[in-house]
Amino acid sequence: MTRPPYRTLSAFLRERFGKRVQKITLDAGLTCPHRDVHGHGGCIYCNSQGSGTGASARGVGLKEQIAGQIRVMGQRSKAEAFIAYFQSFSNTYAPPEQLRAIYDTVLGFPEIVGLSIGTRPDCIDEEKLALIAGYGDNRLVWMEYGLQSASDDTLRRINRGHDVQGFVDAVNLTARYPVRQCAHVILGLPGEGMDDYVHTAQLVSSLPVTDIKIHLLYVIRGTPMEEMLSRGEYRPLSLREYAEAVARFVGHLRSDIVIQRISGDPHRDELVEPRWALDKGAVRGAVLQELAESPISQGSLIG
Repeated sequence: MTRPPYRTLSAFLRERFGKRVQKITLDAGLTCPHRDVHGHGGCIYCNSQGSGTGASARGVGLKEQIAGQIRVMGQRSKAEAFIAYFQSFSNTYAPPEQLRAIYDTVLGFPEIVGLSIGTRPDCIDEEKLALIAGYGDNRLVWMEYGLQSASDDTLRRINRGHDVQGFVDAVNLTARYPVRQCAHVILGLPGEGMDDYVHTAQLVSSLPVTDIKIHLLYVIRGTPMEEMLSRGEYRPLSLREYAEAVARFVGHLRSDIVIQRISGDPHRDELVEPRWALDKGAVRGAVLQELAESPISQGSLIG
């Protein structure tokens, strides 16, 4: 397999732990204040499961989720250690003691060497960060914050519910604690183009961010994005356009940042468009080809 011209999560984890480490995704049964409490309806691309597994709603407890995924992913990927990734909705949106009970579930599993907590930048404070940082005594800890775009106009358009400065403030606050920070961005958002993607990469690179996830905007059933698509108000990126966007983004990204992913991971039964997003191998191949032909490597376009 061709080694990509950017810093990958798998390589970082192998360097850190000396063995294969795999993420397992968990659903803690929390929700999103933007969707339920403030009555704003959530982001226009997000489904009723908060882009998660829906395991909690099906009555599957956290310990059962962890044990099951360790068993399955250990067999599938031959991983020897795991990172517990709290993915669904906003995983700091609860009182600290409730959060402690949730995060403590990983303590009974010695195979878990990392804790990754996905949330919104407007759902964090010093008390919660101090709690989360405490888990770093024996494992690697990440905070994962959704930025999506460095454009306030875009954030309003997608009904994000916070502005760019809110993300910046959360990252700078988190930088006071010994945890890693992963920014989430989306390429292909309505109204955006290459200049917007580059601007987002430049903003992320200017902040104390250690990791990033680059997502494709794909349309899933039952969302406002599906309605926009049906009315002809949105056109998804083609595979070639997405590969070009990722390549330019990577080229403007600070070279020490770990790129945890370069594409989305849609559920087959939920995906409306683009269908090419289901073939992760083809997406990776298209991005690597674009990087090679350009040629571009991580950080090579900075300055």
